[in-house]
Amino acid sequence: QVQVVESGGGSVQPGGSLTLSCEVSGHRDSGYWQSWFRQAPGKEREGVAGIVTGTGYTAYADSVKDRFTISKDYSENTMYLRMNSLKAEDTATYYCAAGGPARTSLIPWYAQDKYKYWGQGTQVTVSS
Repeated sequence: QVQVVESGGGSVQPGGSLTLSCEVSGHRDSGYWQSWFRQAPGKEREGVAGIVTGTGYTAYADSVKDRFTISKDYSENTMYLRMNSLKAEDTATYYCAAGGPARTSLIPWYAQDKYKYWGQGTQVTVSS
């Protein structure tokens, strides 16, 4: 049984940093997208950053490029999202998604229906 559990959310001032963690248990196959999504109140859920397991290939939304870094610790089976230079518009509930096939699907990494497994979300609030 696959479980996806996020942690690390919180409140931070603009310009600050935060690191989110996502432990994915029960799914260790290579060649799958694991990604971070976020959803702000009144807005659609959007893809923030993704990584293909076993390859290190990463992708980012334009809005977070050069500020956010996605990584994965395979020994801990944990994915991270390091967020720097946070802005008020980064305020959202952040979700971890796993199980998105990389080689056998043409669905882009930032599409929600690509992923089979989802976490419950962790809140990030950027405010002065």
